[in-house]
Amino acid sequence: MGAKISISLTEEHARLLNEAVASGDYASSSEVIREALRDWRSKQLLGRLWDEGIASGRADERETIEDIKQAARRHQSAG
Repeated sequence: MGAKISISLTEEHARLLNEAVASGDYASSSEVIREALRDWRSKQLLGRLWDEGIASGRADERETIEDIKQAARRHQSAG
């Protein structure tokens, strides 16, 4: 079992949380919050990766999508 944390929600957020549980999509409000946190973490990671990609500069325009796929396969098989 994880840490027990108390949070305050707006009435709108509390309603959404209760609706999610009442719909049967989630077994508990904790499950809703855990999924929301996982989604938030994924969004944060995607944002960082996006920023790193932009900061790395333009791609080699001579590369085709097939070249990129082959490089990714080589990298995957090496690791």
